[in-house]
Amino acid sequence: MAIDLRTFTYIDILQPQLTGFLQTVASGFLPLEGQAALFIEIAPGMSINNVTDIALKRTSAIPGMQIVERSFGVLELHHFDQGQVRAAGEAILAHYGLSETDRLAPALRTSERITGVDGHQAMLINRMRHGDMIAQGKTLYVMECEPAGYACIAANEAEKAATVSLLEVVTFGAYGRLWLGGNEADIEEAERAIKATLTGIKGRPLKGKG
Repeated sequence: MAIDLRTFTYIDILQPQLTGFLQTVASGFLPLEGQAALFIEIAPGMSINNVTDIALKRTSAIPGMQIVERSFGVLELHHFDQGQVRAAGEAILAHYGLSETDRLAPALRTSERITGVDGHQAMLINRMRHGDMIAQGKTLYVMECEPAGYACIAANEAEKAATVSLLEVVTFGAYGRLWLGGNEADIEEAERAIKATLTGIKGRPLKGKG
């Protein structure tokens, strides 16, 4: 059965905060800091079961997350051996006769900075987040991308680039979403890293959307 490859992205080194966040929300075998990872998002969603089967039978990659939601399926794999993670991706692509660039290219839908966050807004954010907290007066960054799976590499590269707090990241559904907190200069640097990362991922354009 053919699949629509929406997200396909390698993460070379999982950063500490993103690793801790995934350990909080993932339901599979949890990743560890410094491991390599692969995020795949496909349609139809139920076909993610076959994708997982291919990767696990042919490599030692470890599944941390398998999600089947309304329209799409998401799989996260990780391992300390980056070669095993890449081999898993290659096995999946070969099975379906696809190449990495058959994925959808990410589109950035929202990228906004809010400086000097009011205490009441900080409270609202802290109530909904699964990651770190944001303090009154800090700068908030919010991002929305499509497809959703690219939010994970955006979070990882932001953490590499600057000293920021990872508040929340959503990697499945219609849109990927990311909330970061920190000092204004660090948030600006993180935003630059996110934009550069997403721009550098080549693939098919989203139909009917810029």
